[in-house]
Amino acid sequence: MSTEPQPFAAVDLGASSGRVMVGRVGPGTLELTEAHRFPNRPVRAGATLHWNVLGLYAGVLDGLRAAGATTGGRLASVGIDSWAVDYGLLDDDGALLGNPVHYRDARTDGVPEKVWSAAPAERLYAQTGIQHAPFNTLYQLTAARGTAQLAAARRLLLIPDLISYWLTGQEGTELTNASTTQLLDPRTESWSYAVADATDIDLSLFPPLRRPGDPAGLLLPEVLDATGLAGPVPVTTVASHDTASAVVAVPAARDERFAYICTGTWSLVGLELDSPVLTEASRRANFTNELGIDGTVRYLRNVMGLWLLQECMREWEGTGLVPLLKAAAEVPGLVSVVDAADPAFLAPGRMPQRIAEACRRSGQPVPRTPAETTRCILDSLALAHRAAVRDAQRLADREVDVIHIVGGGARNALLCQLTADACGLPVVAGPPEAAALGNVLVQARAQGLVSDRAAMRELVTRSQPLTCYEPTGGRAAWAAAAERIHEGAPCVSPSS
Repeated sequence: MSTEPQPFAAVDLGASSGRVMVGRVGPGTLELTEAHRFPNRPVRAGATLHWNVLGLYAGVLDGLRAAGATTGGRLASVGIDSWAVDYGLLDDDGALLGNPVHYRDARTDGVPEKVWSAAPAERLYAQTGIQHAPFNTLYQLTAARGTAQLAAARRLLLIPDLISYWLTGQEGTELTNASTTQLLDPRTESWSYAVADATDIDLSLFPPLRRPGDPAGLLLPEVLDATGLAGPVPVTTVASHDTASAVVAVPAARDERFAYICTGTWSLVGLELDSPVLTEASRRANFTNELGIDGTVRYLRNVMGLWLLQECMREWEGTGLVPLLKAAAEVPGLVSVVDAADPAFLAPGRMPQRIAEACRRSGQPVPRTPAETTRCILDSLALAHRAAVRDAQRLADREVDVIHIVGGGARNALLCQLTADACGLPVVAGPPEAAALGNVLVQARAQGLVSDRAAMRELVTRSQPLTCYEPTGGRAAWAAAAERIHEGAPCVSPSS
């Protein structure tokens, strides 16, 4: 086997942008460079919010062409990861039946309550372990029932599986992403026919399950022509839910007791477990049991994440992130905080005004400037991280000694320090491109270049820059702010 680093392309599609990264892996080597980045802008057509999936696919082709330009047209493999729950429908000819609907679309409003009348929430959780979120695939399919589009569908492909299908012509349903649909049993790692029968979902729409590391086909001749790549180029099934890929690249030491926070549009806060936690207490705390690689469970809670700040900055056109964070660091902390997990912040638009309204309703000082609003958001996210880490430890009976922050938020020094302060635990920040690294590492393992999860994480630790943040005190102030959010009482500026 060659000792030269092998080039892999990671297609990593996020809710606000997509990118194609080139990872080079060899003995003791893990390098990652960006080949191409492109926007992911939802499109509202009529009353429905869609993903521009054809635009995304064009960005993928452009990215693979750019990746090939850096490798002499040669790639060892391609892997695709993206956000969860959303899907495209194909007809009998394999053609896409309309652009996929965005998970933030309002079509699932009121749908969960209808589903629970046939399949109570307690039973759904006991059988799938998936937290309640109104946009879960189960509820989207229920909302689509009776439509001509669903009636004409022969296949349902989750977003990364749809991209893979267009690249290879081969159909499959990747396991880690399938586990987010609320239609899969995490104990058996197979579809829950009990849930499907109770909710009248046709599981035959889904192609067969495949696992991270499984082959997903070869790039089609027309894809090779469009990208200039020299075939054959295999596509490898990776942990196609981007959070599952990001957790692969958490730089935890062997046997380390850690929590992780995958930050970006969302903050996914949780633990890596060997088995799901399906208790009623876990359901009430809104924790989810999503599958990871090697039979692991991502036991986590979804927190709204940097979506709050992204939406505010969309309103504050021309405001730069670096000066905004610098100004926010000078604003007194914990003056005003909101519940970052509140569904009221799920929809796009008017985010600064909605945050101000939430503060006004709870009797807190209303943020008046972008810096004050930003400090409110980051303090609130740190409090949400604190609550999720503490609840995860209690519900899973697992102690935590360190928190790893990976994803885009690892670059946000203020958020990382506030999270360390709020949790009273050291925070290790990095790598920011964890999803792409995890994507590459699974591809490399499929070709025998890396062995187990511990070896993958050791390679990340040795090769990627990491920053440690130690807690700086003020625990009483954080505890008081957390209690005031919990009670919905006014929050006053702390003296410590």
